[in-house]
Amino acid sequence: MFIYYAIALVIIAADQFTKWLVVQNMELGERIPVFEPYLAWLSHRNRGAAWGMLEGQMWLFGIITVAVIIAILYYFHKHAQGQPLFQISLMVILGGAIGNFIDRMLLGEVVDFIDVLIPVINYDFPIFNIADAALTIGVILMIIFVIYDEKQEKKKVS
Repeated sequence: MFIYYAIALVIIAADQFTKWLVVQNMELGERIPVFEPYLAWLSHRNRGAAWGMLEGQMWLFGIITVAVIIAILYYFHKHAQGQPLFQISLMVILGGAIGNFIDRMLLGEVVDFIDVLIPVINYDFPIFNIADAALTIGVILMIIFVIYDEKQEKKKVS
């Protein structure tokens, strides 16, 4: 079980370390090209949820995050045992949720810094961080698990 919690801890550590590097070494709004024009580090702060929605509602994010953490831990211990993909998805989501929760509680805002341009559609994706990426990856893994699990259940019934 420790290995699964280690996944969340690695995500939290990587997220907080990279955010610390950005805060310590970049001015707000500063942009450092990584792979022009598709990838850059851009020091940005977000006082809302995804894409800046619900800006300034820190109390709401706090309540939601605590509820999500409790739900993740409940599902991890009660429903995910013996299902590695489900366990991994929950811990990846947990790591992302806690990473951004730390920012909100300590800074009152989330440090974002990964700026991606999607050239095929010429779309400048909203600036994000490692915690955001973990949340997205965790949800994708959970969707894959649910689809696979449903197929397995259908095979058992037929």
